[in-house]
Amino acid sequence: MKNNILIIAEIGINHNGDLSLAKKMMKLAKDSGCDFVKFQKRTPDITTPENKKEIIRETPWGKISYLKYKKKIEFGLKEYKEIDKFSKKIGIGWFASAWDIQSLKFLKRFKSKYNKVASAMITNLNFLNEVAKQKKTTFISTGMCTYKDIQKAVKIFRKNKCKFVLMHSVSSYPAKEEDLNLSLIPVLAKKYKCEVGYSGHESTVSPSIGACYMGAKFIERHITLDRAMWGTDQSASLSPGGLTNLVKMIKKIKIIKGDGKKRILEDEKNKSKELRYW
Repeated sequence: MKNNILIIAEIGINHNGDLSLAKKMMKLAKDSGCDFVKFQKRTPDITTPENKKEIIRETPWGKISYLKYKKKIEFGLKEYKEIDKFSKKIGIGWFASAWDIQSLKFLKRFKSKYNKVASAMITNLNFLNEVAKQKKTTFISTGMCTYKDIQKAVKIFRKNKCKFVLMHSVSSYPAKEEDLNLSLIPVLAKKYKCEVGYSGHESTVSPSIGACYMGAKFIERHITLDRAMWGTDQSASLSPGGLTNLVKMIKKIKIIKGDGKKRILEDEKNKSKELRYW
């Protein structure tokens, strides 16, 4: 961890099913100073709602059904083996958020350090139980959730003695800054007596810095090579310049915040002799 704040670059599905793009984003995250990259893993036949499967959609592969589109952008065993190999080569950790139990079992073979529960999955209690049984530190995003939803999730993870981190999040893409409500970060920490992070979907950098000052120990941000690229999450992602700036600023936070002890610097003592005439 850098300066006690862990930085996660979420590639998610911004690779559009292209492994070479995924590797470029992994390299971007590494070069920018991030600690981990994160992907998303689904079994499309399970995770695609029935009423959306046959909807025809314009895609880079032409007009195809929504289900076929979801399958086009999904990485399988071959790709994840290459991701695992490449992460070791460039020296950055990786993990993924599973969206169904089958995907959770699929990811288990890679022995990643973390699990992630997406905001949409927090009310799937059977899924949460399976995640918690792995006893792997888990980030739990809290967008779209009531306190009751969060409490049920916390209860499951504590029952299974599985360490977790609640991630304050607003599930709109991109999120408006006036909707971010970063004051919930210390509220969640106090209410659930746990570590708290921030998973942002806004298109700017400054809210993540604000989240750090509000007590977030983990920052997760979607990244992209170009926000104009095709895909549902591109506009809510940071481009290379934004990601680099974010990491640089986060690294300064520990230095700027200091230890909270009042002291008078030597420079201040000298200046006081110049300015205090009494």
